[in-house]
Amino acid sequence: MEYIIGMDGGGTKTNCVIADTEGNILYKTTGGPSNFLISGTEEVSKVIFELIENCKNQLNINYSEIKFILIGVTGGGRRTDSERLEKSFISFSKLKGIEFENVLVESDARIALEGAFSGKPGSILIAGTGSIMFGKDEDGNIHRVGGFGRFLGDEGSGYSIGHKGLVAVAKEFDGRGEHSDITRLLNEKFSIDSSESLITKVYKDNFNIASAAPLVIDAASGNDKIAVRIIDEETEALISYIETMVKKIDKPVLNISFIGGILLSDNVFSRTLRDKIAKILPNVILIEAENPPEVGALLMIKRLLKK
Repeated sequence: MEYIIGMDGGGTKTNCVIADTEGNILYKTTGGPSNFLISGTEEVSKVIFELIENCKNQLNINYSEIKFILIGVTGGGRRTDSERLEKSFISFSKLKGIEFENVLVESDARIALEGAFSGKPGSILIAGTGSIMFGKDEDGNIHRVGGFGRFLGDEGSGYSIGHKGLVAVAKEFDGRGEHSDITRLLNEKFSIDSSESLITKVYKDNFNIASAAPLVIDAASGNDKIAVRIIDEETEALISYIETMVKKIDKPVLNISFIGGILLSDNVFSRTLRDKIAKILPNVILIEAENPPEVGALLMIKRLLKK
């Protein structure tokens, strides 16, 4: 019998599923983080191999029976980067005396799109630490909006919201800006109470900018003027993502699935975005994802095996 494995790798954990070649899921498991841009390809190769080994042992099969492995990870959308991880994993496996028939690294967003609509046309809007939008038309063409990273984009993401919140706090500390409740929340959560402590945290202690986003959202829920303005600006940016995707796919109705903690949680940011979509984009329908990304990886494998 032959088997296929799909994985969804993130910065905190990696979800893995093994199925037969028809896509019937036989076992699910979870391992460590697999963002190779942060952890490095060697460490991520180890995580991937351990997950495969777990699947093999649970089903009591041979490595040779695993026909295809597809791993969706952050950074996998750039072919030069995905090839680095592919080569690293293949080399790691060979050191173990194992050679897998097919190994492919893809973008985590790409497998999320495939899973959300079970391979059918649709679009996903991802807003987590970063932001990106992927769409698939009826001809199977893939369209993309955003995904330029924190230096060139990531509008509507945790990073962008958090960054604007910290800028507002910096201005208040400096006497150039208005008072905001974000400042109080930042002090309570991270003990940042002055220009000096803010600068130290951000530039010396490598402070996670996106971790300030929930504070901005909390402040906005209390009608803090600055926080509300940030929420309005960032949701407008995501509206522009959606409007662009509507033009690219050019169909009467566009189904969109939200992915990422900021959008899926019930908070003032997600509610504001949903309200704007309902008012401005009546041809957009929001639906829940049909399957998780790792199942999307299995669906992609099935399609590749049929070629």
